[in-house]
Amino acid sequence: MNWSGVQVFVTGAAGFIGSHVTESLVRRGARVRPFIRYNSTRHLGWLAHLAPDVQKELDVVAGDLCDSEAVYRAMRGTDMVFHLGALISIPYSYAHPREVVETNVIGTLNVLTAARNAGVRRVIHTSTSEVYGTAQYVPIDEHHPLQGQSPYSASKIAADKLAESFFCSYELPVVTVRPFNAYGPRQSLRAVIPTILVQALTRDRIQLGDLSTKRDFTFVEDTAAGFVRAAEVDHAVGEVFNIGSGREIRIGDLVREVLSITGRPLPVEQDTRRLRPTRSEVRRLRADASKAERILGWRPQVELREGLARTLAWIEAHLDRFPGDDYAV
Repeated sequence: MNWSGVQVFVTGAAGFIGSHVTESLVRRGARVRPFIRYNSTRHLGWLAHLAPDVQKELDVVAGDLCDSEAVYRAMRGTDMVFHLGALISIPYSYAHPREVVETNVIGTLNVLTAARNAGVRRVIHTSTSEVYGTAQYVPIDEHHPLQGQSPYSASKIAADKLAESFFCSYELPVVTVRPFNAYGPRQSLRAVIPTILVQALTRDRIQLGDLSTKRDFTFVEDTAAGFVRAAEVDHAVGEVFNIGSGREIRIGDLVREVLSITGRPLPVEQDTRRLRPTRSEVRRLRADASKAERILGWRPQVELREGLARTLAWIEAHLDRFPGDDYAV
């Protein structure tokens, strides 16, 4: 697909994955309109860390996903929609379930409705591997049962089903991308890999929650490539795609891998503040991404150790961005 001149609307563009998708689209020649949450300081979030030649191409619009008129006005005149905007912290969803539901469900409804009214060519809707809950079988394919083990995951299940319903009811051309645990540059301390790296660089011990859970980590540039392919391939419309490496690692083993890269063999302690309710904790995630490979021609390119090294280098260069002793909910 030739992206040159294509008008693209990206919600959640100031976030971790959203900033990488935005950057990738600009590099391909698309004309990108990021939709970011309004703030009085006009801060661009992670978009502020993009290269100046990328930033100058952005037509940034500030607003709120829960404001349907704002979403529609910002979306008008665009061809493609990448919907990544959401409240994504699971611990935050325990404390503020209503806000999470309103943003993730009503916000998604507003995006889908605006896209239908604006007549866009395609909507790329963002799901999450958290909708599967603890794996009932591995690897997890797209037919795995959905389990709402946290208010966050429940809100994303609802959003996914809204996207499905708009495809079935209104023939809105929707593709759902379901990333597993993305990691890499420009990720906050709410995620485990930057938490380990920042602690390893700034402290004399590592403090985490449950070390026995298993996750499937995918380097963020690979994740962003999956989103772009979902917009390019005709046969993707109406489908759901797992974007994951197909490999799992126990968090305790991940810590050892990270520490071997940093060269600091620190002791590891359990921080009870970071433990999730027993029935809410997702014990195991491992993707079956064969559908994405078969239909999208996508497969991950960056191995875990290489990705960790690249993430470490970025964090070392931006260490002032991370409060090393704070637990980020």
